[in-house]
Amino acid sequence: MSGAMLFIKEDLKISEVQVEVLAGILNFCALAGSLTAGRVSDWIGRRYTIVLASIIFLVGSLLMGFAPDYSILISGRCIAGIGVGYALMIAPVYSAEISSPSHRGVLTSLPEICISLGILLGYLANWAFAKLPLIYGWRVMLGICAVPSLFLIFGVFFMPESPRWLVLQGRLADARGVMRKVSDSEDEAEERLQGIKAAAGIDAGCNDDVVHAMRSLKGGKGVWKEIFLHPTPTVKRILFVAIGMHFLQHVTGIEAIVLYSPRIFKASGIDSKEKLLVVTVGVGFTKVLFILVATCLLDRIGRRPLLLVSISGMVASLCFVGVGLSAVSHSQEKTSWAVGLCVTGVFSFISFFSIGLGPVTWVYTSEIYPLRLRAQAASLGVAVNRLTNASMATSFISLYQAVTIAGAFFLFAGNALVAVFFFYFLCPETRGRPLEEVEKVFAHGWFQWKKERNSEGK
Repeated sequence: MSGAMLFIKEDLKISEVQVEVLAGILNFCALAGSLTAGRVSDWIGRRYTIVLASIIFLVGSLLMGFAPDYSILISGRCIAGIGVGYALMIAPVYSAEISSPSHRGVLTSLPEICISLGILLGYLANWAFAKLPLIYGWRVMLGICAVPSLFLIFGVFFMPESPRWLVLQGRLADARGVMRKVSDSEDEAEERLQGIKAAAGIDAGCNDDVVHAMRSLKGGKGVWKEIFLHPTPTVKRILFVAIGMHFLQHVTGIEAIVLYSPRIFKASGIDSKEKLLVVTVGVGFTKVLFILVATCLLDRIGRRPLLLVSISGMVASLCFVGVGLSAVSHSQEKTSWAVGLCVTGVFSFISFFSIGLGPVTWVYTSEIYPLRLRAQAASLGVAVNRLTNASMATSFISLYQAVTIAGAFFLFAGNALVAVFFFYFLCPETRGRPLEEVEKVFAHGWFQWKKERNSEGK
């Protein structure tokens, strides 16, 4: 949509407000999708929820690709947004539930890698199809998203169901079979299965193929009541950290840079459409490259160090962009050093975001919830993520018109500085812990995790 908006505005003759709505409406609709996805995945399973998300994507993409006017385009964008809500909730939850503790970081970060690859392919599609006649170019850019949706629909049938969901259904034999496929040995598979059974309230000595699961666990009933009405102190702390991470991921400016990067580069002094799209493709390549670096480090050095390095670098990068844009706006002629500072700041911001806050948010928030609450609590976190994302997307133009574009980036830098303290004081390390034990890190108060790690020699 980033590059397509340049052509949609020209072809459909829409206003700046309509451009903002087009940019942000997807995430408002993703909010609705994410809030329902948790309960749906507890009902039909993680795997079929991915199929459902893919079908929704397919319909939305086709509507956008064949849209004759703005109203149909918005309708397709809304439908695709519901699919986004489903996918953002289910992909990290599924990945976390099927992974071993030693590889959970890399596997749970795969959805973020694929999001970044999707953004890069979107930028490349912008560049490749920009040469088509105006009436076709942006429609092909958006409609081509139907192709990967088809591949995903059929690919899911070759994936195993989440063993944790199977245990919640009482299907122990099926869960044991999946565990044997995704573990390195029979002993490891049995040990992991025992931990899941304990978390689900099933006796460790039970070796039946099928057991009678509690109805509340089986269908995910009563979860919202436990989250909102009767949360334990541990659950309160987990929810505060998870929702805070999702909120801070977007108020630090990532959506403004990814979605409006052509406008930012144009404000810095790059005015050729072709150059704007080429530089934007560079942003996509940078995002993918540094997320791959993060993937290699998540299970080696942990979540917390990556978060702290990432957010500190983002603060500096946002200041670079703010200073560069401020210099450009106060100069009567093009200032090459200011243009260079803006471009460097944007690329630096994308690098630091992608090495930590981008992937770690999804990894961390998918592994800290208790098993019985995971799907629906994760959907709440995604809802906050999409609401914040949508608010940033639909307000960025209005924001920089009110406080200048440089002022907007200084505001993002202030938000990132708040995030530094949030992550340092409230986010303990979770690397290497079995999924069923991660919640124990939050069991004894905000700062007890430091004492616990010291006593364990970690």
